[in-house]
Amino acid sequence: MTSKQSERSLEKSAKTLEEAVNLCVQELGVSKEELDIQVIDEGSRGFLGLGGRDAVVRVTTTSPAAGNTQKIATNFIDGIVKPMGLNVSYEVKNEDNTLSINMVGDDMGILIGRRGETLDAIQYLTSLAVNRVTNDYTKVIVDTENYKSKRQDTLRKLAKRIASQVIRTRSEVTLEPMNPNERRIIHSTLQSNRLVYTYSTGEEPNRKVVISLKEFKKD
Repeated sequence: MTSKQSERSLEKSAKTLEEAVNLCVQELGVSKEELDIQVIDEGSRGFLGLGGRDAVVRVTTTSPAAGNTQKIATNFIDGIVKPMGLNVSYEVKNEDNTLSINMVGDDMGILIGRRGETLDAIQYLTSLAVNRVTNDYTKVIVDTENYKSKRQDTLRKLAKRIASQVIRTRSEVTLEPMNPNERRIIHSTLQSNRLVYTYSTGEEPNRKVVISLKEFKKD
């Protein structure tokens, strides 16, 4: 992977200068010592809480660490989980432009969310943070407690079970709403089935997979 080595600048505002600088450190994935910090506005508390202004800083870095995708990713996730009171460690693999991050800690269920929605959101946002500072696209996978593998197995078993039901009853079945990745798992699991086919219907976020008999399929 080729990382950006050119000078990068970032501007942030917060209630204090320290908070603004910390936001920059988190997003760039570098230490404070690796930044050239310019104070745009020191901010003001105002009088009796009125008329206050946020502090504003602009930071610049030319450090190669700005391209350290692992550091950027884990720093970014820390910024999400630490305010939640969670103590999380990371198991990271970075191979072939794929960054795999496994979060380890107690109470990880809160980071999974309903049907993995919170985990998907963390992965999406982390991917945005990482790919802002790399020339080549890096695929980011964020998981915990092997949830994604378990969920894939569950969905594959569901697809096969419902396909058997459709064949037996000769009636199509509409599954519960799923995100795009989960729908792809259902489609791919049954794509080689000789008797049923799948299609999606509805609008996001309530788009669903339908499993139906091929003999009923209209050309």
